[in-house]
Amino acid sequence: MEQQPDLRDLLLHERVPLLSDGAMGTQLHARGVSFDECFDALNLTNPNLVFQIHSDYLQAGSDLLQTNTFGANRYKLALHGLEKELKRINQEGVKLARQAAEAATKKVYVLGDVGPLGVRLAPFGRVQPEQARRAFREQIEALLEAGVDGIILETFSDLYEIKEAIQAAKELSSLPLITSLTFTRDDVTLLGDTPAQVARQLSEFGVDVIGVNCSGGPAQVWRILRQMGQALLASALPLPPFSAMPNAGWPEQVGGRIMYPANAEYFGEYALAFCEAGARLVGGCCGTTPAHIAAMRAALDGQTAGCAPSVSELSLPIEIEEIRAEVEPPSRLAKKLAEGKFVISVEMDPPRGLSTHKLLAGASLLSEAGADVINIADSPMARMRMSPWAVCELVQRTFDIETTLHFPTRGRNLLRVQGDLLAAHALGIRNVFVVMGDPTAIGDYPNAMDNYDLVPSGLIKLIKHHLNAGIDQAGAELGQPTQFFVGCALNLTPANFQQEAKNLRRKLEAGADFILTQPVFQPQQAEAFLHYYQDQFGQLNTPLLVGVLPLFSFRHALFLHNEVPGIHIQEETLERIRAAGEQAAQEGVRIALELIEQMRNWAKGIYLMPAFHRYDIAAEIIEACRKF
Repeated sequence: MEQQPDLRDLLLHERVPLLSDGAMGTQLHARGVSFDECFDALNLTNPNLVFQIHSDYLQAGSDLLQTNTFGANRYKLALHGLEKELKRINQEGVKLARQAAEAATKKVYVLGDVGPLGVRLAPFGRVQPEQARRAFREQIEALLEAGVDGIILETFSDLYEIKEAIQAAKELSSLPLITSLTFTRDDVTLLGDTPAQVARQLSEFGVDVIGVNCSGGPAQVWRILRQMGQALLASALPLPPFSAMPNAGWPEQVGGRIMYPANAEYFGEYALAFCEAGARLVGGCCGTTPAHIAAMRAALDGQTAGCAPSVSELSLPIEIEEIRAEVEPPSRLAKKLAEGKFVISVEMDPPRGLSTHKLLAGASLLSEAGADVINIADSPMARMRMSPWAVCELVQRTFDIETTLHFPTRGRNLLRVQGDLLAAHALGIRNVFVVMGDPTAIGDYPNAMDNYDLVPSGLIKLIKHHLNAGIDQAGAELGQPTQFFVGCALNLTPANFQQEAKNLRRKLEAGADFILTQPVFQPQQAEAFLHYYQDQFGQLNTPLLVGVLPLFSFRHALFLHNEVPGIHIQEETLERIRAAGEQAAQEGVRIALELIEQMRNWAKGIYLMPAFHRYDIAAEIIEACRKF
């Protein structure tokens, strides 16, 4: 009988990567299994379904199959009352994968799939390391007894936990051991470890393969692999085989369903990029299908001579600017503006008291109407309101819409500015709009402290050149960089063009990423200012979201015209609102839409400021804009 190639040798020496399978859970759910069910228990209750998915991946071209045992440990099974079935569930999982593999026309390897325990280890939880190791031993021992060809530890986010899993596996067997961690959008694990730290630690643990799985899409996984390779080379540590098994992009909720945007062709292209980055095992994670695997198979089969060059790009230094350039946009707002989409942002005020019901109802309406981002003001008119960080986090957690945090410099010293920004980042806020802020003299507390250490351009520079570089203002390391997308303010119809243009120039030189303007009622004068700026400083390429404030009544229009600095409403517009009488609000909508139409050819979007919390009017304008 012909001797089959050793799996470890293939991983170490084969120039074309081995191809694993794709998502199991996504496929089970797509075939009618509820997310509330225990997927691992299907090895016992619906083995034909699990077997069919394995067979579909083999038909797509997989060289390896991962067992349906990702969550088959004592802690996760106990949630379903199945902990006593642990051994049987794991061994039946191996049996099903092996049966599918033996029906193939080529040698197919079976990897015992082991995921995190689903509990926190000390010092971050109550499960002690030795308890975790016993749990991993229990599952891995069952998989080994059933005859796997290797063990894959995947989707871990805690180096403390994966260390216990690695030690358990090494105590039980010398079979190939593949380890794979998952990363957040910020290219760190949930516990804050960078790709460099992960690579060095796993290398010291002595694993056979270091990998990245789940996380975002292929672009992020490729970027992380390169950073891992650079870290190991810089540390003079051996460069092991890598594995790459990304999600089909970041999941999005569409019509109550979880959807993944990356298509099969895209995965095929990245199969070769993974290979050139040092991957010797590739495949897919959440959202991937047999079609994704088939596309990767076709791409790899076209590289019969291997796709790893003799001098890999990994051996070349990556400048920090290059790494930043490869990083995905920090927010969906940044991505949409980069893609040239017309963006609609809407301003909301935090509540004055404890109740957030009205605010959330308004946010729901705006999200459904098609707003791209909601701006949360910070104590507008210097009146006491709920912290905007809390409102931003609440809106983002409740609805599938991003927020922009208004961040005034007034009333904050340098210490508080940095602490507040780190807190906002920890809450998942990435878009920040830097302004001076309203003076406390006009608000509820005229005697309140009004000092500040930074003007807006100084704060923008602090964010972009310090925090986003991973250091504070004093130069101390933060552990990881922030990823803020920073906006600045602009008056497009100022009395003094020269002064406003100079102020804008300072903000842009400090690093502002986008611009939000005060309300515009005179598009011709706004364009005149832009021409002036271009004559003085060159083309304005920073995305501009122009302010639109729907007039609600004649009294409202007169107030804005006479009492709000920087706003001048033409007589013709005032007369239209006055003549509309009780229909003034609808006339205000028509005027707003006319203004938007006039400014669409030079604005990248609008910054909608509905008066008197009339979010229904804002929704009407948004829906009309989407039909332009």
